[in-house]
Amino acid sequence: MRVLGFMTGTSLDAVDMAVLETDGETIFAFGPAGERKLTEATRELMLAATKAAFDWPRGAPEPAVFADAARAGADEHFDAAEAFLAARDLSWGDFDLLGVHGQTVLHERPTDGRLGRTVQLIDAQRLADRTGVPVAFDFRSADVAAGGEGAPLAPIYHLARAKGSGLYAPLAVLNIGGVANVTFWSSDGAVAAFDTGPGNGMIDLLMQQRGAGRYDAGGRYASVGQAQEPVLRALLAHPYFQAPPPKSLDRYDFSLEPLAGLSLEDAAATLVAFTAEAVRLGFAAVGEVPREVVVAGGGRHNPEIMKALAARLPCAVRTAEDHGWRGDAVEAEAFAYLAARTARGLPISFPKTTGVPQPMAGGRIVQPRSGDRHV
Repeated sequence: MRVLGFMTGTSLDAVDMAVLETDGETIFAFGPAGERKLTEATRELMLAATKAAFDWPRGAPEPAVFADAARAGADEHFDAAEAFLAARDLSWGDFDLLGVHGQTVLHERPTDGRLGRTVQLIDAQRLADRTGVPVAFDFRSADVAAGGEGAPLAPIYHLARAKGSGLYAPLAVLNIGGVANVTFWSSDGAVAAFDTGPGNGMIDLLMQQRGAGRYDAGGRYASVGQAQEPVLRALLAHPYFQAPPPKSLDRYDFSLEPLAGLSLEDAAATLVAFTAEAVRLGFAAVGEVPREVVVAGGGRHNPEIMKALAARLPCAVRTAEDHGWRGDAVEAEAFAYLAARTARGLPISFPKTTGVPQPMAGGRIVQPRSGDRHV
């Protein structure tokens, strides 16, 4: 089937889109990929929903802003894809299915027998109605309800992508978004995955907190700073790093408070080191050194992060593009792939990737209602 996959990360930067032809097992062809930056209005609404989620007690009704943000998210996806398709002489009728992640505004991992919580906002029915195409969405909830972490979900796609590219184990695929997550393909054929720690998210928040822009473009500030080891050690003392995998994070699980006394440059350099050292600790937890790590996601555009990874990891560090992958599109491709698996009832999460008790199907599909297209 031909699937258009969408991803909006916790950086609240853009709607990423990618086309796959796949049955959820084999990748037959790659169609075009692209992105459109979020409008400021939608970004602000998602930030408001995120703030409301912080104060949302368990068992209480959803904050009212969730519905407004989900509707805006659906319209944002529709508008982004309309321009994307028009520029490539495609139409909605060319697709069998849409795979839409939605905007994460809350992710709490399970603790001490308490189930986690995860919220990805998207009005999937509205998007299906406007496009006339079925929409697969809500990929994480079933896993969380069964006691899993709900993340990461891309490992099954990482494995398919690696095999399709002729790569072989032991191998790691590292995605650096707001949070960094890694997929390990071990020499015995097993696949494990977990969030390693912060990706770009803390650096972005630091820049915004200090009035230096949305993010550290090109690693400009970090490149002239010095990582402060005492602060780095304090950050690494977080109990998350002692917890065994599989495990997952929210972008806001770590505080910027330990960096308060540092210059912007030193704080940025320390956070770059934090990202890389957290990955190194994750590698150590797995107990096998991969031949190489393939880096995808926005973090690979920060040369300071790439330098820190190369300095701290015990293996070769390569970008997705080194193997002909589209590093900015891997997650959008992954949700196209997961949508196809959802349509076929195939598992999308596994004991060693999310901690769920057994391999689980996930996601829901809504059908377009007749007469509602382009409302």
